[in-house]
Amino acid sequence: MSTAQSEISTILMDKVADWLTQSALAGNDLETLVKGFCERLAAAGLPLVRVHLSFSMLHPLYDALGFTWLRGQGMEVEGFRKKGGGPNDRFLTSPYYHLLSNKLDHLRRRIDPSVQSEFPVFDELKVMGVTDYMAFVHPFSSNANQGMIGSWATDSAAGFSDSMISALLRIQNHLAVASKMAVLTKLADNMMTTYLGGDAGKRVLNGQIKRGEGDTIRAALVMADMRGSSRLAETSGREIYIDTLNQFFDAIAAPFNRSGGQIMSFMGDGFLAVYPCERHRSQSEIACQAALAAAHKATARMADLNLRRKSEGLGDINFGIGLHVGNVMFGNVGLTDRLTFSAFGSAVNEVQRLQTLTKKYPHSVLASKDFSSYCGANSWLTLGKEELAGIKQKLTVLSPDFSEALSLDEDGALEPIYDRISDAEQVMLLHRDANRLSAADLKKLQ
Repeated sequence: MSTAQSEISTILMDKVADWLTQSALAGNDLETLVKGFCERLAAAGLPLVRVHLSFSMLHPLYDALGFTWLRGQGMEVEGFRKKGGGPNDRFLTSPYYHLLSNKLDHLRRRIDPSVQSEFPVFDELKVMGVTDYMAFVHPFSSNANQGMIGSWATDSAAGFSDSMISALLRIQNHLAVASKMAVLTKLADNMMTTYLGGDAGKRVLNGQIKRGEGDTIRAALVMADMRGSSRLAETSGREIYIDTLNQFFDAIAAPFNRSGGQIMSFMGDGFLAVYPCERHRSQSEIACQAALAAAHKATARMADLNLRRKSEGLGDINFGIGLHVGNVMFGNVGLTDRLTFSAFGSAVNEVQRLQTLTKKYPHSVLASKDFSSYCGANSWLTLGKEELAGIKQKLTVLSPDFSEALSLDEDGALEPIYDRISDAEQVMLLHRDANRLSAADLKKLQ
């Protein structure tokens, strides 16, 4: 522990500010930015033992990301998927809650081990030898949905000097600018990946944005669809219908977005996934076998979901999956000022019709002869030849043997349901809602 205050070099702090600017311009991600920033602050002579920073992400799955840096121990990243639930007791008794509910920009407290802690988190900081603590809020703009909140902690016996506080306040502005650029860059990547898929999102971000731009690739194709959705939409409310649809996608779609698979688009109550491959046999085998394994997992996951629904007194969700292989064209189509990134071509039409045939046959997964020929020793049941609309030759239709039980490992198991909100999310949710809540409303949360 430091025994005396020391002056902070403005030259070294300027170097930290310059690094933040260069890092932001280089497009470094938020984790790299925050970790590098904290290490450079410590190297510049600031006796920091702990730094915590949270950033709102405007992500479809995450409300916020939190970073906790500990001197000599590196950094921990925290971020949880959006789920229901309100603030927990720990957060309601935290310095951040006090700061936000009272609309304060900064909160500083000296921490004396002999004095009862004002906030429970101070008990943890005392164990770390923290002597001085300062929390802050730094909005990115007038938009309450975006911002940064954090805290600095030192174990210097003399606490933070005025020069340290001045240096931290100045560097917060530089950090806010650099972080906002990183957050917005991540936001663009998040949105493209979430709404277009990984490969399509990268293509658009890399400049493939003109109408008509695209490629033709060979791929294993998957088309899946939920059965009875129209009747469900008519007989149930919007909330029940959307919840059921999301349960269906959570169970059936996730396996096709892994192991080389990419969900190209969701279409109502169905989706199209592709497994790109080269034109020679070995790559086609890898793609088709990966798609078949995903179909097996999806079937097992749907069985697991329906068991859970039955225990809750709910009906089964039925489905159909079509599997095919062929050439796919994908790229930008639409209006000059309103585009979508889509896949199309005869192979896409064929896999869609294969999926529709699951309504005719008592099998939920159907495949073409071309697809099955790349799947090695897997057992198949030949159902017959079908004449598909718009296709000259009849297509041999087969169904895979999924009779063997599948153990749902961590890749196939249903995603856990998070029953709590992370500290980072609670900070940013309160930050977002602070302007909407009256003092009475805030008191009710306590």
